[in-house]
Amino acid sequence: MVNRMRSTRSHTGNRRSHHALRAQTFAVCPKCHAKKLPQFACPNCGAYKGRQVVDVFAKLDKKERKKKEKELAAQEAEKPMDAAALSQHTH
Repeated sequence: MVNRMRSTRSHTGNRRSHHALRAQTFAVCPKCHAKKLPQFACPNCGAYKGRQVVDVFAKLDKKERKKKEKELAAQEAEKPMDAAALSQHTH
C-alpha cells in the first residue's frame, strides 16, 4: 500500500505562487486621450496607430450619436498645446 503524500504549507504555497493577479495596464489614446488597452483600437474614438479603423458612430443610434459627437468635439477643444503653439499663443 502507498503512503499518502503530505501537502505541507510550503508545497501548497509553491503551487499557488503563480496564481497571483496583475493589475490591468492602460495606454492613452493619442487622438482623444481616453484610456484604452494597449494594442487595441480605442473604444471611444475608434483610432488605432494614428488612423481611423472603427466607425464608432455607425454603432450608435441618433441620440447617442449626437451626444458622442459633442463629447469628441469638447475633447478636441481641450487638447493640450505643444511647445511651439504655446510660445506663439503667449505673444
